[in-house]
Amino acid sequence: MKVYKTLQGFVIEDQSQYYLSRHIDWDAFINREDLYAELQKEISLLKPVEEIKSLINNDLQAPIGSQEVWASGVTYLRSRDARMEEAKNAGGGNFYDRVYDAERPELFFKASAHRVVGSGQAVRIRRDSKWNVPEPELTLLISPKGQIAGYTVGNDMSSRDIEGENPLYLPQAKTYDKSAAIGPCILVLDEPISLETEIKLEILRDEELQFSSTIQLNQMKRKLPELVEFLCREASFPNGAFLMTGTGIVPPDSFTLEVGDEIRITIEGIGTLVNTVEMK
Repeated sequence: MKVYKTLQGFVIEDQSQYYLSRHIDWDAFINREDLYAELQKEISLLKPVEEIKSLINNDLQAPIGSQEVWASGVTYLRSRDARMEEAKNAGGGNFYDRVYDAERPELFFKASAHRVVGSGQAVRIRRDSKWNVPEPELTLLISPKGQIAGYTVGNDMSSRDIEGENPLYLPQAKTYDKSAAIGPCILVLDEPISLETEIKLEILRDEELQFSSTIQLNQMKRKLPELVEFLCREASFPNGAFLMTGTGIVPPDSFTLEVGDEIRITIEGIGTLVNTVEMK
């Protein structure tokens, strides 16, 4: 089933029927033990209302409350190769090769909630960067107890020239206002997501397709529970957290985002996260 956060309340979708949750606090709503069972219990007490579906189209918000957003790097071979290429002139190319093969994954803080946008909202590119790309990523909802509670679509906006100049500039390349997007919903399952699940990225400029590519989760080197275990090993998340799991889709080096571009990231079973690009 899916849960959406809207201006008018929280919507639960199950088997093409829509329910308006009685919860009014997002953190309490998503941080329940065994979220799937709790949602099933909740909708058994509610009546489906078809009109609620309109909230998803008109009042959709990023499905986040007090959660932090973290991210994983170099979890796919394509990402390793791209990072090595962009950093070779700074002497950091082999860092990414070593991370890809290491026991410990790369994890970094991506965004606090106020820097996150939802589907239908604008992401930003930095004014001091000339090489910017979206990174389409399966994003995990992690419970306060460190369990995978759900899945959403993530866009990890990245300034490749800043990170390539020096790997120590990673926070500036990754973390800034509207640098992260998640949505349109959270998929809650009673079993782990299939590794055959496909991620698709499309970038449109003036309604013309500039780039398109797909990849399956089974191309990821790291296991999802492995990433979560390392993130929660020495850090607590009282309100839960989101973890972007890395990208296996990287546009060619000749490509950079422009203001007005439309980014569409689709993950099977979850939906499509749509963002336009702006610059302050």
